[in-house]
Amino acid sequence: MLPTGKVPSEKLREIVFKHLGAKGERVLIGSGVGIDAAAIEFGDEVLVASTDPITGAEKHIGFYAVNVNANDVATFGARPKWFLVSVLLPENANETLLEDIMADIDRSAKELGVAVIGGHTEVTPGLTRPIVVGTMLGEVKKEKLVHAGNAKPNDVIILTKGVGIEGTAIIAGEREKELVRVFGKEFVERAKAFLWKISVVKEALIANEIGVNAMHDPTEGGVANGLHEMADASGLGFKVYYEKIPMAEETRKICEYFNLDPLALISSGALLISTPRENAEKILTALEKEKITASIIGEFLEDKEERVLVRDGKEEELKRPLSDELWKVV
Repeated sequence: MLPTGKVPSEKLREIVFKHLGAKGERVLIGSGVGIDAAAIEFGDEVLVASTDPITGAEKHIGFYAVNVNANDVATFGARPKWFLVSVLLPENANETLLEDIMADIDRSAKELGVAVIGGHTEVTPGLTRPIVVGTMLGEVKKEKLVHAGNAKPNDVIILTKGVGIEGTAIIAGEREKELVRVFGKEFVERAKAFLWKISVVKEALIANEIGVNAMHDPTEGGVANGLHEMADASGLGFKVYYEKIPMAEETRKICEYFNLDPLALISSGALLISTPRENAEKILTALEKEKITASIIGEFLEDKEERVLVRDGKEEELKRPLSDELWKVV
C-alpha cells in the first residue's frame, strides 16, 4: 500500500515515468524526481508549467493553490503569469464555499500579477472536503532558465525563511482551540500568520538574477525531502548542519508538542538555493535588503550516496521522509 502524501520516488520511476505519452516537441525539461515543473521552448523564451493540488488544508485553500504553483514556476527562474484551476467541492457544498474559494484565488492571483485563464468546477461524489488543483504558467528567457536538477558539487546550499512554514500555519489553523489552551491566543495567531509567508517568487527571481545553479521549494516532506529531491535530480549528495537551519519558535514549539520532525513538515515558503560559493554572500545581501531572511545550511557533495545531517557535531544520515509530518495531526 502506498503511503499518504507524495508517491515515493522509487514508485515514480517504477510506474509513473514509464507512461508519459509521446515524446514532446521543444520540451527542454520534463518529468523527473525533484522536478516540479516542465519547460517548453518558444524561441528565445521558455514557457514553464507546473501543477499541484491542495489536499491538506481547507482554510485559504485558494491562496495556497495560487502560491504553491507560482513557487514551482519561480524556482525555474520564470515569472508566473497565467493560472488554470480545477475546484472539486464535497457533496452538499453550498454556493458560499465556492464563492469563498474563488475570491481567495482572485485576490492571490492579483497580488502576483497573474491572470486566471480557465479551469473546471464540480461537486465530486465521495469528497468530504474541497480539493483545488492548480496549473501555473510562466515565462523566462532561455539563458536564465534553471531547475532543481542542475546543482553542482561544492555548491553552497542556502535556505530562505525556515523549515515547516506552511505546516505551522496549517496546524495552527486546524488545531487552533487545542493550541490556544496550551500556548495562548497570541502565539497561535502568530503561527497562523505564517500563511502569508509561503510565496517564494520574490526571492527566487532575486537569486536567479545574481546567479544560481538550481532552486527548489520544499513542499511535502519538508526541507529534508526537498534536499533529497534536489540531490536525486542532480545526482549528488549533500551535507547540512542542523544548527544552521533556521526554525521559528512557533514551528519548534508546535512540533515538540505534537512530536513532529520539523525537517519533514511541509515547508512551502522556504526556498532551497544551490549556488557557486562566490555568489552566496551576494544573494544573502540582496535578500536581506528585501527583508527576506536566509542562511547557508550546507553544501552539495560529489558522492550521491552521502546524505548527511550534522547535529551537535555528530554526522548522521538524513533519512528521506516516508510521508509528511502534517498528516499525523490534520
